[in-house]
Amino acid sequence: MYDYRRGGGVLGAFLLGGAIGAVLGLLFAPRPGKETREMLADSAQKYWGDGKEFYETGVAKVGDLYSSGRDMATERAEELRGKIDAARDRLKDQVDKTSTAAKEKVVEVVPAAKDAVSKAGAATRSGVETAEKKAQEALDFVAEKAKSEDVTDAIPEA
Repeated sequence: MYDYRRGGGVLGAFLLGGAIGAVLGLLFAPRPGKETREMLADSAQKYWGDGKEFYETGVAKVGDLYSSGRDMATERAEELRGKIDAARDRLKDQVDKTSTAAKEKVVEVVPAAKDAVSKAGAATRSGVETAEKKAQEALDFVAEKAKSEDVTDAIPEA
């Protein structure tokens, strides 16, 4: 029994059987040897010519396919390059617009920020001056209080 899992396949067995049948047919043919040889030579020439023609046709087709494939690949590469350049230009324009808008916003906000910082500085200065006055008043009060207590402590009691 033939094992199909070995990888031989039905086609290989068919071709081998055909070749063996052809050889046996030639050996037991009713024609004389010279006539059989001439018939084989004619058939070989015919098949050789057909094979050459088939080969040349195949080479031409492969050449055409290669050429059209190369042309198509070049075309697609050019299309892709164009799309990439367009995307790069759009991105550059968008970055330029965004940076211009950001610069304009900064120019708008800077005066208000400077004004707010100046006001905060003035308020802080005023607060520090007020705190200094209050601290000085408190120190003067404490000093006065300390002097008045020292004087009463220095007087002897009678």
